[in-house]
Amino acid sequence: MYERDKSRRCVGCRKGACVKAAFLDRDGVINEDFGYVGKIEDFKFKEGIFELLKLLENLGFTLFIVTNQSGIARGYYSEEGFYKLTEWMKGQFKKEGIEIKDVRFCPHHPDITGECECRKPKPGMILDLAKVYNIDLKNSIMIGDSERDIEAAKQAGIEKTFKVKDSLYDIIEKIKKEFL
Repeated sequence: MYERDKSRRCVGCRKGACVKAAFLDRDGVINEDFGYVGKIEDFKFKEGIFELLKLLENLGFTLFIVTNQSGIARGYYSEEGFYKLTEWMKGQFKKEGIEIKDVRFCPHHPDITGECECRKPKPGMILDLAKVYNIDLKNSIMIGDSERDIEAAKQAGIEKTFKVKDSLYDIIEKIKKEFL
């Protein structure tokens, strides 16, 4: 991991070299959660997602998706299908001028594949991205729709979290109040 000072910022961050990230859960934040969404034809973007991601990019956040995908372990869809859907989704964002820097997913389920370090509420996916991209976790945010998303962020050292209840427009207003 990184050498940290008392502010929990890595040495590179103190020198201005770290990335400020927005981590987002997928199902329930990026798309409507119909349960085990693994096919393009079942994927429906959540209303307001394009506006939210454009706002985050304008505020200087690099965008990352961290998502539990136990549908893979359960056999509802394959990793190949997940990758196909993910590339399609990223392409739709790109058409709108939005860059998703990276997507991490956990294909496990504790009752099927055993325990792992990547399944939220554990922070494994976030910590892995932080290491790869030199992310300043203290100045990053998490947007999720469940307590496990928020817990994973807090365990990773992310202090600012937003929980989607119904509308992404509520989150947009909270982010504007916080950062504008």
